[in-house]
Amino acid sequence: MKTYLIGILFAAATLFVTQNSFAQERTTDRVWASPNASVAQTIGLTEIYLTYGRPSVNDRQIFGGLVPFNEVWRTGANESTAVVFSDDVLIEGELVPEGTYSLYTIPGEGEWTIIINNKLSWGTQYDAAEDFLRVTVQPEESFHMEQMMIYFENITNEGGHLVIHWDTTKVPLRIELAE
Repeated sequence: MKTYLIGILFAAATLFVTQNSFAQERTTDRVWASPNASVAQTIGLTEIYLTYGRPSVNDRQIFGGLVPFNEVWRTGANESTAVVFSDDVLIEGELVPEGTYSLYTIPGEGEWTIIINNKLSWGTQYDAAEDFLRVTVQPEESFHMEQMMIYFENITNEGGHLVIHWDTTKVPLRIELAE
């Protein structure tokens, strides 16, 4: 029964995000500039699903330039990055109930603030009053990633890291199963 409900949850989230995307202006320029992507990961029996836009570096200074330091960033392009948790999880030790959220960040030179927000929106329609959780994490220097990518690594049955990687910056976020 739980597997069936998880399937329905993900189908509904995918449909919502897809319909929201189609409601926006659809042009070839938008698709080529920042194509949409999705990633899913199972940790234990918990499903995590994200959809986001993948902007490119295109010979630009990204962090501290195109994406200013110490300002809220939608963490991708186009729509806000959507994240769905099929069960309660801990993000950097803080409880986040199952559900659908948006993911924003505040990039900094020495630390990043990760924001889990209750509102899904287009672009920069961020509403701080809808913040559910804010945690800080340490960015890492890494190899060049031309198009922004969100992926998972260090997966176990109890947890793993969601990674935001763009240009030469990699930002790991610890996600664990809630008891």
